[in-house]
Amino acid sequence: MRRKKALPLAVAERPVTLLAQQAPAPLAGELRPPSDKSISHRAVILAMLAEGESRIEGLLMAEDVDATARACGVLGARLRQDENATLVDGTGGRGLNAPAEPLDMGNSGTAMRLLAGVLVAQPFDTTITGDASLLRRPMERIAAPLRKMGAVIRTRPNGCAPLEIEGGRRLRGIRYHSPVASAQVKSCLLLAGLHAAGETVVIEPGASRDHTERMLPVFGVDSPPGASVRGGSRLTAAELAIPADPSSAAFMMAAACLVPESELRLRDVGLNPTRSGFLQALESMGCDVRISARGRFGGEPVGNVEVRWRAGMKGITLGGGAIPAIIDELPMLMAMAALADGETRIRDAQELRVKESDRIAVMGSGLQALGFRVRMRPDGIDIEGQPGPGRQNQASGGEESVTIDAAGDHRCAMSFCILAQALERPLRIRGAAQIDTSYPGFLADLTQLGGLAKNEQEAANHAR
Repeated sequence: MRRKKALPLAVAERPVTLLAQQAPAPLAGELRPPSDKSISHRAVILAMLAEGESRIEGLLMAEDVDATARACGVLGARLRQDENATLVDGTGGRGLNAPAEPLDMGNSGTAMRLLAGVLVAQPFDTTITGDASLLRRPMERIAAPLRKMGAVIRTRPNGCAPLEIEGGRRLRGIRYHSPVASAQVKSCLLLAGLHAAGETVVIEPGASRDHTERMLPVFGVDSPPGASVRGGSRLTAAELAIPADPSSAAFMMAAACLVPESELRLRDVGLNPTRSGFLQALESMGCDVRISARGRFGGEPVGNVEVRWRAGMKGITLGGGAIPAIIDELPMLMAMAALADGETRIRDAQELRVKESDRIAVMGSGLQALGFRVRMRPDGIDIEGQPGPGRQNQASGGEESVTIDAAGDHRCAMSFCILAQALERPLRIRGAAQIDTSYPGFLADLTQLGGLAKNEQEAANHAR
């Protein structure tokens, strides 16, 4: 493989601090959360590989998906916007273009891992890089099985990106027993398997999200049951709509559960069973959650979710096979657990240690700074809930506000912002620059529903 010039190992993050404080009244209203990030990534990638022009309604316009769309454009897909949809003219009939420069995936692990599965099957060399946070995330979990398929892919000595891929290799299908339940690993191998000889099968220790398996038939791929594909499958253009992201909706659901007398309605939320862990957890905690107007967007079940505040939220225990279906919502659940009655125990969630941040450490340290009793464990956390009168004054010290560091992690930053809506002492949440990677308009939506949160710098400029 030709060696390219050295790549920078870090991209400086712009500093963003949020100011969040107790909601002055119950939250109320209705909104449609942003479109599903996981499904949006997959829709653009499969549309790029398809022959013909695909129409995608409701594609998420956020930084992570933008990274995927830019990369697909560099690789030869033609993307344009009409009034109601994103149109993608795929490369199925002409093949992908070789990129002249490394492909920059920004902060998106999904973009990096899924596109790696596509690019190992191409006749040209590619390097995939990203920002400082992404360059710390483990990539051998995809590189090792891709090598079993015949790919040549190099990571850095620590097993992280940049990824260097040598093209022109013939791939063969494999039967892979994944040590982790990971939709990104599974989807990476299925995308590589589309161009491999024989059948590729991925077997997981638990059920990870199955958006790729549901979407392949929409693009004309006749796949065997389960997580498997046959090599040589041809993709044809499709029309599909993207449901609202349950992981984004989770923040507003949590807000309604935390702020007394709140009542919210969230439209078109994805109800995929492999993503339903947060809804199930809310029910176990005694929250009032109701689903109506059930339907389908393509292969994905959707519905409207109504959440009403109910006194007596209680702690729960989570672990084992329940974790993959709630992995992205666990930071928000941890914040909720701080105000629940009793102890919440989370186990078998070591995957949180290698997300955009070490989410166990970030959430645990932040809750401790607020005075909550927390025990962090290698694979989870124990949180002793402190509900009722006096809970709002748990933070120690005499400062007017408490400063929390979200470590550049969008989900941790939003989780603390939602928790602040139920606390008397305001929070300064540092390291909140990445919220737009998954939830553009988060502050505007929260404000629309009656919450109080703003960007510190914008607030200071307005005060002047």
